[in-house]
Amino acid sequence: MKSFFATLALLAAVVSLPAGCSRPDADVAAAQGLAGRIVPDYASKIRFEKLAPAADSTDRFELETVGRKLVVRGNNANSMAVGLNHFLKYYARTSVSWFADQPVEVPAEMPVVAEKVAHSALLDDRFFLNYCTFGYTMVWWQWRDWERLIDWMALNGVTLPLAITGQEAVWARVWQKLGLTDEQVRSYFTGPAHLPWHRMSNLDYWQSPLPQSWLDAQVELQKRIVARERELNMKPVLPAFAGHVPAELGEIYPEAKISRMSKWGGFEDRYRSHFLDPLDPLFARIQREFLAEQTALFGTDHIYGADPFNEVDPPSWEPEFLARVSRTIYDTMTEADPEAEWLQMTWLFYLDRDKWHDDRIEAFVTTVPQDKMLLLDYYCENTEVWRQTHSYHGQPYFWCYLGNFGGNTMLVGNFDEVSKRIDGVLAEGGNNLRGLGSTLEGLDSNPFMYDYVFERAWDFPVDDDRWFDALADRYLGYEDTGYRRAWDALRKNVYITSSKYGHCPLLNARPTLEDILTGTTDAEIKYDNDELFEVWAKMIDVGDSGRDTYRYWLVNVGRQALGNLFLPLRDGFTAACRAKDLARMKELRSEMLELAADLETLTAQHGAFSMQKWIDDSRSFGTTPEERDYYEVNGRTLLTTWGDRAQSINDYANRTWSGLVADYYAERWRMFLDAAVGAVEAGRKFDEETIFNAMADFEKEFAGSTKPLTQTPAGDVCEIVRKLYLKYKPES
Repeated sequence: MKSFFATLALLAAVVSLPAGCSRPDADVAAAQGLAGRIVPDYASKIRFEKLAPAADSTDRFELETVGRKLVVRGNNANSMAVGLNHFLKYYARTSVSWFADQPVEVPAEMPVVAEKVAHSALLDDRFFLNYCTFGYTMVWWQWRDWERLIDWMALNGVTLPLAITGQEAVWARVWQKLGLTDEQVRSYFTGPAHLPWHRMSNLDYWQSPLPQSWLDAQVELQKRIVARERELNMKPVLPAFAGHVPAELGEIYPEAKISRMSKWGGFEDRYRSHFLDPLDPLFARIQREFLAEQTALFGTDHIYGADPFNEVDPPSWEPEFLARVSRTIYDTMTEADPEAEWLQMTWLFYLDRDKWHDDRIEAFVTTVPQDKMLLLDYYCENTEVWRQTHSYHGQPYFWCYLGNFGGNTMLVGNFDEVSKRIDGVLAEGGNNLRGLGSTLEGLDSNPFMYDYVFERAWDFPVDDDRWFDALADRYLGYEDTGYRRAWDALRKNVYITSSKYGHCPLLNARPTLEDILTGTTDAEIKYDNDELFEVWAKMIDVGDSGRDTYRYWLVNVGRQALGNLFLPLRDGFTAACRAKDLARMKELRSEMLELAADLETLTAQHGAFSMQKWIDDSRSFGTTPEERDYYEVNGRTLLTTWGDRAQSINDYANRTWSGLVADYYAERWRMFLDAAVGAVEAGRKFDEETIFNAMADFEKEFAGSTKPLTQTPAGDVCEIVRKLYLKYKPES
C-alpha cells in the first residue's frame, strides 16, 4: 500500500508539471500570458527569452530594448516576471497592486531601457502568505481575484506560496472513508471565514455546517490556483496531516489516543479541537489517505505545511514527546511521498516563548532530517527567533515580515528597522538562510512594505532613499519634488513601528472612557499626528495626477489622519464627564459623531475601503438565498465580534471601511456617548458595565444581520479630500 500511494503521488506530480519540470517554451508562454494580463497595451511590444541555467541555479533576469521591443530574459517564467516588474517600477513608473480592482496604469509610450540591465536573486526562495490571510482577506475571492494575486506574486519573485484552498473537500473524503457521516463532517468544519483557525487546530464546529456547494467550488478554484502558480514556476505549499481530528472519530475508534486541545480565543468547550497522538497507528493511515486524495486532486510539489501546536498546548511538554511528534509527522509524510519536505511556521516559538524553551525547540526541529524541515521566522520586524535559537539549529529558515494582523487598516510598518534587519540576516543569517518572505495576516493598506521586502531578495543596487523616491514616482506617475518629500516624511516620521494585534484608530475599538487598549484593539500611535497632516497636505498640493494610486493614497493617508483625531476628542469627553460639564460633553459628542460621519464619507471615495464589497463578495458564493445570508453573516462576524459575545477577540479584525464606520463603529459610540450624557443629565453615576452589555447585544445583532448597509455616495475624490483637510487641519 505504501508503494501505491508513493507512485500515485509521483505520477500526479509529473502530470501537473511542477515548477522544476517546465519546458523553455512553456516559460516564455507563461511570461507572455502574464504580460498580456497586466499590461495588455505593452504585451505585443515585449519579447521574452529563456536564459540558460546558471551553474549555481541562481534565479536571474536581463532587460534591454532591442529595436522597438523590450526584451526580458530569465532563467524561468518567475525570473522573467521579476524582470518585467523591474521595468514597470523603474522605467514605466507604475505599481501593480495585489487587488484585481486596482488598475495598472502605464504611460501611453512604452519607455526605453537605454542600457542592458542584469540582476540575480540573493537567496534560493521567497515565501508568501499566512493561514490567516485565507480568512481575513481571501475567503470570498473568485478566480479573477486569485489570478491577479498570483501574477503579483510572480512579479515579486515569490516561489513558495501557501496554497491551502479547497482542502476541506479532501478532508471530507478522508473522514467519510473512516466512517463519519456527511453531516458529521460538514458540522466539524467552521464557516468559511473561520476555516484558517480550524485548519490550525484552534477551533471546530463554529457556524457550521459548511455547505457542500462551498466544498465543490473551492476544489475547482484550487485546481486553477495551483496550475497557474506552477505555470509561473512556483511550488505551492499544500497542507499535510498534523494530528487534528474530529471528536466523533473517537466513537468509531475508541482505542485511538485522542486528546482534547487547550481552549482557544475564549470559545466555549464545545468548539475545542482534538488531537490524535502521532504514535497511534491511525495517524499514519490518515496521513496516507489525505496526501493520496490531495495529490489526486491537486498534484504535489512535495512541500507540505503542517503546524500541530499553533496557539494551543501540546498534550505533553517533555522534549522526548515533542521529538516523537515531530519525527512521526515527518515519517508519515515520507511514507506517502518519499520526496516530502515539511514547512512549519514558528509563530508558536515567538508567541509561547515562555513554554517553548530551547531544549523543546531543539528536540522538535532537529529530529527531522537536515534540510527536510523548512521554518518560517514569522514576525522578524518585531522578534527574530533565528537569533534566539542558534539559527534554528541548522535547519533551513525564512526571514519573514508579518506587517499586518487581522486585516487592520492602520498606516504602520517600521521601514528603517526592517531594512536594517534584512541587512543583518543577509550578512549573519548563516548558510541555512533559505529565503525572505512575508506572513501577513491580511493584504493591508501598506502594500509598499511587501514590495520592498521581496525586492531585497535580489541584488538591486538601490539604496533606501532612492527606493522611496522611485516609489513616490510610480504612485504619482512622474517625478515631483513635493510628492517625494511627502513620502520621505511618511517613511521617517510615521512608518516607525511594527504592526500590533488589533491596531486601530480608537473609533474602531469598543467604547470606553479611559483605555486605548481595549481587549484585542490598540489605538496607540508613536508619532505626532500633525506630521501626518503635513504629509497629507503635501500630497494634496501636488494635484490630481489621474492615477488611481495617487487617489488611493490621498484617501489612505487622510483616513489615518482623521482617525487619529478621535482619541483626543474622547479624552476631552472623559474629562468633561468626570467634571460633570454637560455642555462640553454634548459639544464633544457632536464633534466625535461628526468626525465619524466624515470618515465614512472619506472612505467611500475609494473601493479599497468598502464593507459593501466584502458583503457582496461573500454573498456571491451562495447558490440559494439561505446560503447567501449564511455567508454574509459569517463574513460580518469575522470583522466585528469574531465569535460570539463571550469571545475574547472582539474587533481583532477591525478596519476603517465605509459602511462599517457608519453602521457599526459610529453607532456603537453613539450608544456609549448618549448613555454617558444621559447619566450626567439624570445626576447618576455612569455605569459602563450596563452600556457594555447593551453594546455587546448590538454587536451580536449587527454580526447576525443581513440588513443593507448605509450607501455613501462617491464624488470628486480630490475635492472631498481637500475640504476635509481644510476642516480638520491643525491650527498654525
